[in-house]
Amino acid sequence: MIALSLSVSLTSLPFSFAFSSTPCKSRASPPRSTVSLSSSRRRQDRRRSIEAMSQVMELEDESDFEKLLSSDNRISITGFGSLLSERSARSTFPDLENFRIAKLQGFRRVFAHSAPIFFERGIANPETKEISSLSVEPCEGESLVVTVFEIKSSEIPAFIGRELEFRFLAVVPETLEGKPYTNSAVLCGRYSDEEFFQIRCKGNKGIYFQHYGRFKIDKIWRDDILPCRLYLRHCVLAAKNLGDEAYNNFLDHTFLGDRKTTIREYLSSTGSGIMEEEPPEALKSRYGG
Repeated sequence: MIALSLSVSLTSLPFSFAFSSTPCKSRASPPRSTVSLSSSRRRQDRRRSIEAMSQVMELEDESDFEKLLSSDNRISITGFGSLLSERSARSTFPDLENFRIAKLQGFRRVFAHSAPIFFERGIANPETKEISSLSVEPCEGESLVVTVFEIKSSEIPAFIGRELEFRFLAVVPETLEGKPYTNSAVLCGRYSDEEFFQIRCKGNKGIYFQHYGRFKIDKIWRDDILPCRLYLRHCVLAAKNLGDEAYNNFLDHTFLGDRKTTIREYLSSTGSGIMEEEPPEALKSRYGG
């Protein structure tokens, strides 16, 4: 793993900041499992999402992460995909503390990220383009059920190294009742191919090859790829284990790269059968929800 050397200080992100050139518009229809929100409630949620996004900060130096440390020298991490599973979280962060459910305003989940780890584990299918993991991006009016937990400050460098292709953001989650957290948490958001190559790879093709080129991936962030099947199943099961609110939120507020098709719709159409597939024995623990 290459060493990460970033240099820009922590800065507020304007509301217009976006990880994708695709315009973001929250879907007008509510989740199928819930009663329609009143217009006043929707206005309230929209206001809260705008307020939440105005507090988003980009972390561009390891010292920026240190600014988020609590008094006991720990930092909060936001989970939105595989880290919805406490078992998965603990497989990566054995000493994590205070694993809990939270809400994040002003973001949506999108399957638009080519993930090399799926190639390494033999579960990517490049022929069908089922190679994507999750990232999040700003979206006014959207609200995600996520998890939050704390890790030791000594784990920050390894965390950065594992998530090198993402944009690191400091966000302010809230309780399910809508009370903002006191401490900000780190969120891995959508980055861009140009930034990854120029900043993280320092414009070095050899470094890019080490991370992606050896898997014949010449573009990381794509809108024409589909979820890795076992990973999607794992995330859905993890959300289901958190309860109905997290489960329905994942199904109705997680999108394919087209940003139109929800995971609920995908699993009932071309993705049908994914939830019945079992992972290989060696990956059952990691991808078991």
